Amino acid sequence: MFVTGAAATASTGLLSYAPGAHARPPTATARPLRADPSRIPVSPDDSPAQLLAKAARVRPTERQVAWQRLERTAFVHFGVNTYTGLEWGTGEEDPEIFQPHELDTDQWARALRDGGFTLAVLTVKHHDGFVLYPSRYTGHSVSASSWRSGQGDVLRAFADSMRRHGLRVGIYLSPADQNQYLHGVYANESARSPRQIPTPVEGRRRPADPRFTLPATDYGAYMLNQLYEVLTEYGHVDEVWFDGAQGNIPEGEVEPYDWDSWYELIRALAPGAAIAVSGPDVRWVGNEDGHARESEWSVIPVGRRARGRTDCALAPDAPEHGSRQALLKAQPDTDYLQWWPAECDVSIRPGWFHHDDEQPKSAEELTDIYLKSVGRNAVLLLNTPPDQRGLLPDADVRTLREFRDRLRRELPEDLARDARTTGPGHPERAVDGDPDTAWSAPPSGPGALTLDLGSAREVDRIRLAEDIRQGQRVVRAVLEARDGESWVAAAETGTIGASRILTLPEPATARHWRLRIVESRQPARISEFGLYRAQPAARA
Repeated sequence: MFVTGAAATASTGLLSYAPGAHARPPTATARPLRADPSRIPVSPDDSPAQLLAKAARVRPTERQVAWQRLERTAFVHFGVNTYTGLEWGTGEEDPEIFQPHELDTDQWARALRDGGFTLAVLTVKHHDGFVLYPSRYTGHSVSASSWRSGQGDVLRAFADSMRRHGLRVGIYLSPADQNQYLHGVYANESARSPRQIPTPVEGRRRPADPRFTLPATDYGAYMLNQLYEVLTEYGHVDEVWFDGAQGNIPEGEVEPYDWDSWYELIRALAPGAAIAVSGPDVRWVGNEDGHARESEWSVIPVGRRARGRTDCALAPDAPEHGSRQALLKAQPDTDYLQWWPAECDVSIRPGWFHHDDEQPKSAEELTDIYLKSVGRNAVLLLNTPPDQRGLLPDADVRTLREFRDRLRRELPEDLARDARTTGPGHPERAVDGDPDTAWSAPPSGPGALTLDLGSAREVDRIRLAEDIRQGQRVVRAVLEARDGESWVAAAETGTIGASRILTLPEPATARHWRLRIVESRQPARISEFGLYRAQPAARA
């Protein structure tokens, strides 16, 4: 690696770093490298018992724990497709068509906040290549539109509004780029060589910032420069989202992406940001319906591919990923067992971009999606596309508010909060409302946790959570109720993970409730055992 224009450098992985006038270089340390507990190597010679033992030892990173606790996140698809009616643009669109004359990102933020969302991801660049901020590295952006006299910046407005209303900010940069393909930058077979990031642009000076040197192709450097812009000029970013779709680029002409360099730059500039879907922190669940698997594991077998990309060892839509059977099936193609939790993406409308002839899903449909995503150890990513005015339509805003209200009725007061508990290992920690405390099952056996509600109560929703900081352990558990002499099975679950919501077919009335761990890879650690009685829908 080489660095120009600096007397001192520090290196981390692929990346060479040169501080600018106000930059603080990474701290150098002489300590030996520690094993990464979020990714444990697998050998073809590992026995089934060894595979399961390794899976039980995998732990999430702090950024993954923080991301999984978000639960409800939003997608905002907006760009030239909003004006052409296409889902995948061509890259030849005239930027002049982008005219959101009533753009109000505060309206977006209020609607998402009031819908219960905690983070929003903006499509800063979709497959067509049109960019929603005035990038130094392309003319195919908002600056080429007469909207706001060429001074518009959707990303700036978006980031400021989200933070103003208490939401975290995520950015989406599509790896595919049909405009750069048409201009001979994408897939031009350029050599991978050291590139200075940010690359100087004549007449477009920037403040004295840290400079890096990373291996990249011509297009890889283009992406690095844009990542640098959005991660240094728009405030703190909590998620960077890459997908795997190629738009309309011919399959045989796909650019070999510089994943390793992109990841290195993101880690240097936004170390707390989760890199999602085509990234090492978060994976795609395998469908666009918003549904996770009945038993969704966060520990799954992965293969390390070209230039640092992480891929599922099984197909992304495989019916199982982390079960014993799945681990054994994937073993020949597995390099690691990795903490790689699932994100469930779905749009509130049939399309990802706004189309006037489409209507939003109902609050009931969104509630079902929530129970099948967040309720199955995944994070929901709900797309809410603005219209040509630059506003979320009234119908969508209304549905988001109704969705919030519906969820409050689904999971109202936790009847188990601070209930009397019995069992080994501090059972009271499962009902104290603190996700950082947990009941620990005994090491010598599966264990059981019993609650006494003080009087018989009707229950039809049960919410469980493991202390995922210590991994995902539970394979199977049974929920039982007793209002007399005998325990009666009320529900059964496979995996639990960060969140498991069980819906009983009929309400059960009982004073005593018991969670019995039937099978676990290590002694279970349960941070939440909640009991609820759903409320009827409000009358119109």
